[in-house]
Amino acid sequence: MSAFDRSPVVGGRHELGQNFLVDRRIIDRVVALTAATRGPIVELGAGSGAITRELAALGRPLTALEIDGRRAGSLRREFEHDADVTILEADALAWRFPAAPHVVVGNVPFHLTTAIMRSLLARGHWTDAILLTQWEVARRRCGIGGSSLLTAQWDPWFTFRLHERVPARAFRPAPSVDGGVFTIERRHEPLVPTADRSAYQAFVAEVYRGKGRGLAQILRRTSRPVPAERVRGLLSSVGVAADVLPSRLTGAQWAALWAGLRPTTGGRG
Repeated sequence: MSAFDRSPVVGGRHELGQNFLVDRRIIDRVVALTAATRGPIVELGAGSGAITRELAALGRPLTALEIDGRRAGSLRREFEHDADVTILEADALAWRFPAAPHVVVGNVPFHLTTAIMRSLLARGHWTDAILLTQWEVARRRCGIGGSSLLTAQWDPWFTFRLHERVPARAFRPAPSVDGGVFTIERRHEPLVPTADRSAYQAFVAEVYRGKGRGLAQILRRTSRPVPAERVRGLLSSVGVAADVLPSRLTGAQWAALWAGLRPTTGGRG
């Protein structure tokens, strides 16, 4: 798995997506964002341990996952006398996360970004995530230039904030694209009832994939077609134009749209 590192490295293992972060300023930025949170920390991809050491200095319980057995073993020996630090040889996609509040930090392997994001968003208990992914993914997750379907489906339960772009030269070996640091925070009060999650996400997916030159046309052609007059009134109340694309809606607008179209009996999905 990818890792953060500030020391010279020969290079990560390509099959594990290892691109080590060697830019001290970005390492400090990630740690500062983590320091602004509370609770135990789970690090995804400890690598050579550069960020692990900085996280350990925060004085909070830290569990660092590393899929590369050789690197995990080296870190385990380094931290064997630190009771607050646990180093595990583990795959973040298979590991059982804590059933208590915690914070997630990770330089996500670019080729596993979608899989890890889906897995993370579906998990309970964690409160904040500080992530480094490829730049375009970070932008779309945070709604810059339009939201992705994944973000729209989860926006009622989380807030996504973009912090900065990370040039490819900040990694070793350098990937073919830049990275981006962003954070995810679990909302204290969801915009959509948690009981509606499956139905809401199915609705958003259908609208995203629907045919039409804008939201008004798409809504009239869904599996539960909405009459034109109702569509006009609803879009006006939500504050969006008839020809707006689904990717341009904010989380609050999606939630308001769902509130106006949510079935009163039964469910969708």
